[in-house]
Amino acid sequence: MPLRALLLCLVASALLHGQPTCPPTPVYSPCDLALDLSAEEQAAHPNPYATVELYAEFRSPGIDTYRLPMFWDGGGRFVARFAPAEPGKWLVRFSGNIPRLDGMMSAVEAVDAKTAGFLEPANIHHWRTTKDLQPHLWMGDTQYAFATVPDAVFNEILARRKEQRFTHVRGNLLGPRPENAADASSSPLPAADRIVPTHFQQVDRRIRALNDAGMVADLILGWDRNQLAEILPTRKDRERYLNYVIGRYAAFNVTWQLVQEFEEYKDGKRLMKEMGDYLRQRDPYKHPRSTHTVSTTSPLVRDGWMSYMLYQSSDDQLGAIEHQLYQLPAVNAEFGYENSGAGATHAHHVDSDTFRKRLWNSTMDGQYPTYGNTGTYGGGVPVQAKFADSPGATAMKVWYDFFSRTRYWELEPYFEVSGARCLGLHGEDAPEFVCYVEAPASAGQTGEVEIRFAKKHKYKIEWVNPADGAVTALKEYKEQSWAGVPPSPGHDWVLHFYRDGYVQGLSNRYKFESRAVPVQEPETALAKIPFEMAEPAKMGVPLAGGWKIPYRIKITRESRATRSMMYLLTAEDTVAGEGARVVATGPEGFLQFDPRALGKPPVVVNVRVYGMNSVGKVYVVDKVFRLEP
Repeated sequence: MPLRALLLCLVASALLHGQPTCPPTPVYSPCDLALDLSAEEQAAHPNPYATVELYAEFRSPGIDTYRLPMFWDGGGRFVARFAPAEPGKWLVRFSGNIPRLDGMMSAVEAVDAKTAGFLEPANIHHWRTTKDLQPHLWMGDTQYAFATVPDAVFNEILARRKEQRFTHVRGNLLGPRPENAADASSSPLPAADRIVPTHFQQVDRRIRALNDAGMVADLILGWDRNQLAEILPTRKDRERYLNYVIGRYAAFNVTWQLVQEFEEYKDGKRLMKEMGDYLRQRDPYKHPRSTHTVSTTSPLVRDGWMSYMLYQSSDDQLGAIEHQLYQLPAVNAEFGYENSGAGATHAHHVDSDTFRKRLWNSTMDGQYPTYGNTGTYGGGVPVQAKFADSPGATAMKVWYDFFSRTRYWELEPYFEVSGARCLGLHGEDAPEFVCYVEAPASAGQTGEVEIRFAKKHKYKIEWVNPADGAVTALKEYKEQSWAGVPPSPGHDWVLHFYRDGYVQGLSNRYKFESRAVPVQEPETALAKIPFEMAEPAKMGVPLAGGWKIPYRIKITRESRATRSMMYLLTAEDTVAGEGARVVATGPEGFLQFDPRALGKPPVVVNVRVYGMNSVGKVYVVDKVFRLEP
């Protein structure tokens, strides 16, 4: 008898004796297989979270094996939560340090279903789903307190976000951040060897609701200010917690966003690599991985564990230049939170118009957006469902409705334009361009937009109001360049060029990832770099003004392309090992060093200057400075 047939017979025999299983389970849907410890086993393990280790191995009809940690669910109950990735009979084998359960067999029958599957990076800067291999339009909402707000509030906000077309909700797995030790003692993770299952049972229900509404849960696993490292001081403590998180949530449609503000963690880069590598190796579904940041996760890219980049910045010089440097999708989780009446407690809490402009500018940087509203995001202001309807949320829906009718998964920054910022499909047959005009007319400016195409084609043209989605259509146009002004100067506008029949034909003829994405190698040859760092001019720089020093960049070779330049400056102390941190943007100002990423002065740092000209060419020059006390 073949081995697999023998195993099926053994499993069938075991099931007659009451071993755990699930009803027929649709693919990419979670099923729970529960095991209960006996009274004697519970007596031997009074703290099961800390001392019991159980695993379930699921073998697919195609002989792929998914190994998942089982999680403690209170009392003597342990659960193996599993989402089959293909239809058919999956064999299950349990193992662990409970002798009675070690080697127990079971099976799960998976049935095919109409589902997109989970999420994965694709086409360099974009996303697709794993089962139907279709592009995914990431549009997120921030709800830090999603795990703990009252049911009525959660359900009302969820209903509104579904209507508004959001596809992601970002929240903290542990609920609101405790402010002091007394609060931490009543948190769901009160100590390294303790966890509160009732909290995570509520999280289960919330994530199921999000997934059922078609939304991905972007899970932040720990708070900022080094708190997760303080609660989980050893590698063993952190691996126990990550095992719990994988076992409990990997079977859902999620992404991992390790901690808030990794820069606020002592030795944060090393800690993120440790946690990120563990998730990369142990999560059988390979859910996308990143972490929150005070500005950018670019210092972590070379460590190899991240599958996408996160930003907390409205600085377009940072976003636009890094998009040209890194071959990962980018999500801006905090370019601004809309204050639509709930109140503002931070500098990045902005009015609705400013929020909308930052939304579209981050899009032109090549980033996918995540929304935040001061009345619903759960950070300092009580969550109130009435703020779920707001001008900013409407602008997000307009953004989604617009891009869902484009080939957004192929759009990249396009630079043959003046008077606007654009995305486009590259090549002579490029069928689509999306441009954003933030200030249609200002003092001394006509507001004219001019765009140049690689080849003459007939385009349909429309102006779109990003506040409400209203469309003003223009006559078709067939030339190699176009110039025009927005319908009115009173607000920002989106300009859309598309070859309607050609775009439809591409949808029929081409599969996802049908086009090559342009990737450039930055220019490092000094003879070709059109700028220099004029100040500081000497290597030894005193820190008389604290951790910042004035700088200035000077154009050395003027051209049409250098009339408009963006600059990004990073600094790295290679001895400290915390990676390069952003210290400035723009042609002049102050280099502001983060002392957490540097050794004690005197310290030698490498300052790297990235300059990008108006046609998207990136140049890089390095300067070495000695920072003196």
